[in-house]
Amino acid sequence: MNRKRLLKIGLLVAVIGLVAVFPARVAYHWFAPPAFLASGISGTIWNGSAQEASANGFYLRDLSWEFQPLRLVTGKLGYAVESRFASGFLEGELALGFLGNVYARDLRCALPLENLQSVPFVAGSRGMLSADFSQVQLSDGLPVVADGKIEIAGLMNPLLHRDPVGGFRAEFFTQESGVTASIEDTAAIIDLAGSLQLGTDGAYEFLAQISPLETTPPSIREQLRFLGSANERGQHQLRLEGQL
Repeated sequence: MNRKRLLKIGLLVAVIGLVAVFPARVAYHWFAPPAFLASGISGTIWNGSAQEASANGFYLRDLSWEFQPLRLVTGKLGYAVESRFASGFLEGELALGFLGNVYARDLRCALPLENLQSVPFVAGSRGMLSADFSQVQLSDGLPVVADGKIEIAGLMNPLLHRDPVGGFRAEFFTQESGVTASIEDTAAIIDLAGSLQLGTDGAYEFLAQISPLETTPPSIREQLRFLGSANERGQHQLRLEGQL
């Protein structure tokens, strides 16, 4: 074997070695977008951790990641991620496609709504959220695939009522037109059944039938009257639509 070939092999081994141990802290300072903040970073870009991290107001602690090389076969850069903190956890597989799409598989989490104050419609709310999704896909930041469920326990919002109003569950399904969800109350102080439509263009429509129960406080009953006259079943219709 001649010297040039040995030199090439040596350089290749050196490059592979550098990539294999490339510090996550250096990669963060070089490549992380402004919306992503992290501290206490250790390990490599393939297997490492951060004591704290936040993205667009979403706060995590004790974040760890492990590279999933088999995802490269599907054209994605994938990691198994996990975050544990005093009031909840997040775990699953996250991947970034070469076209910029974000993918998640087997995504599970439980966390206070206070951690999600930057999410639309959540600001000012309190309660505990748990989620379990088999798959999620974001394109240009919009959900185009979502199969799973979200449950909220002990929901409280000062605009609704000063005390908790109960729990709610949403089941998400992927369709050709986008993502749909069926929504219902779970031991809440109102009876609610509704649906949510999320278009691939970011348009949303929420339609629900709401009726009071024997345990519904007078202040909530008064708010329901602003939704218009009730039907023969005592249900008021709530309709919201807009653009994410």
